[in-house]
Amino acid sequence: MFITKYKTPFGETTLASDGENLTGLWFDGQKYFASTISEETEIKNDLKIFQKTKDWLERYFANEKPLISELSLNPHGSDFRKAVWQILCEIPYGKVVTYGEIAGRIAKAFNKPNMSAQAIGGAVGHNPVSIIIPCHRVVGTNGSLTGYAGGINKKIQLLNLEGVDVSKFKKPVQ
Repeated sequence: MFITKYKTPFGETTLASDGENLTGLWFDGQKYFASTISEETEIKNDLKIFQKTKDWLERYFANEKPLISELSLNPHGSDFRKAVWQILCEIPYGKVVTYGEIAGRIAKAFNKPNMSAQAIGGAVGHNPVSIIIPCHRVVGTNGSLTGYAGGINKKIQLLNLEGVDVSKFKKPVQ
């Protein structure tokens, strides 16, 4: 497992790779930081996937809307979490969906009568590839800006960058 650092306009991040794929991207100090890394890591700044990811991030922060499919991702998690993360990848740039909407899609995909929004929140919160797998684009059904492991302020910054009018959402009391 390899790691490198990348400085975003919103803070320092750590990237992780298995040598071929991006397996993690966390804001330093965020909740569940590096939670999917279970082995020794080696700093390796020159991996091709790290260079591609840094280029992708540069373009993202310059509002160029790079496609997630440009990167080889391999986030570690259960089948349930991976299904949720796949739905996150389908949320268009500058748009938001609710935990309830994702719950409905997952219930259908897993042939269940319903799915709890809290279960979806757990999967979203444990997304190991922040920014690229856009968990910041998920909001509460009641219009609350809740549930971002990197912190609500970073969620707001990312949504603002994408042109989302965050004034229509409720900011949670901290």
